[in-house]
Amino acid sequence: MSLILNNARIVLAERVIACGAVHIDNGLICRIDEQPVQDSTALDLQGHDLIPGLVEIHTDNLEKHLMPRNGVLWPMLPAVITHDAQCVAAGITTVFDALAVGDLEGESVRLETLHTAFAAINAGQAEGVFRADHLIHLRCELAYPALLKELQPLLDHPAVRLLSVMDHTPGQRQYRDLAQYKKYYAKKNTSWNDDTFSSAVTERHALQAQYAERHQATVVAMAQARGIALASHDDTEPSHIALAVRDGMVISEFPTTEAAARAAREAGLATVMGAPNVVRGGSHSGNVAALTLARAGLLDILSSDYVPASLLHAAYLLTEQAGWSLSQAIATVSANPARAVGLDDRGEIKVGRRADLVQVQRHRDVPLVRQVWNSGVRVF
Repeated sequence: MSLILNNARIVLAERVIACGAVHIDNGLICRIDEQPVQDSTALDLQGHDLIPGLVEIHTDNLEKHLMPRNGVLWPMLPAVITHDAQCVAAGITTVFDALAVGDLEGESVRLETLHTAFAAINAGQAEGVFRADHLIHLRCELAYPALLKELQPLLDHPAVRLLSVMDHTPGQRQYRDLAQYKKYYAKKNTSWNDDTFSSAVTERHALQAQYAERHQATVVAMAQARGIALASHDDTEPSHIALAVRDGMVISEFPTTEAAARAAREAGLATVMGAPNVVRGGSHSGNVAALTLARAGLLDILSSDYVPASLLHAAYLLTEQAGWSLSQAIATVSANPARAVGLDDRGEIKVGRRADLVQVQRHRDVPLVRQVWNSGVRVF
């Protein structure tokens, strides 16, 4: 298949072509023109931005479709297909579905659906029912007793390309402020009073002491044996980064302080922050703002986390609120995440790369996704 996308403002890795054309052949970008072409078969993009397809390496958006109302489980494949469509409508052409292996908060949709969701995502990808490419990010909750039992059967599937190690024990990392932890989880634990909350915290600390350290060592060894990229999560102190470096991790997800993000930069880890953090103007957990890190030059990658549409919006906000160039901002949602997880065939508008592309029209301060191509095939 051949296609010409014409009359577009083309966002390259280092600069922006004011008005040009991108030629596609057999799913790959084969030529980039600095001027519009005179070809009646070319598709006119009306001067809108043309950017690489977005690469999302951490989204748990699927959970909202698996349980659209509290206590209501939706059929698995329709839920995954709806999640896929929502991602593509947001300009995301490569999705790392973040599946939690373990949950310290007891029974949850995460525990109930881990294996069925894993199977449905991989079956849908193999059967060609999705619009985006789907890969797997396994989120390993270190203090969860059954972590290794749940993780082992999943690791050898080729779709598993990223593992993160996380510890949501209250009193440290993301929840170093116990009042913030209680506020966040009180909605799920409506029976909590001062005594039951104290007991819950004590129980979680006991689980951490029993399992976290040895689980981390085992998970790291399993990932390294398979060549799977590793990420740390909610780093708060430079000492957390030192542990990540010790274990060969390449990504620091959602550092909670500027000190941790600076340590990650000095150690060569890619720093991921939440796009909702940018759009909302701060962290919902009271941690460091993503824009603070962006202005300090400490932000590498954005993740939509729980709102797919936030990814593109946040990238454009970086140009307005952090003074970044459009090329630099778009790299946080395309080239940088692709590079961090070893996907060297996408993430840039460049000859030889996959024709994963998004037409974006600017409307006030909101970028609108008009068309999306995955390997040269229009999917939105």
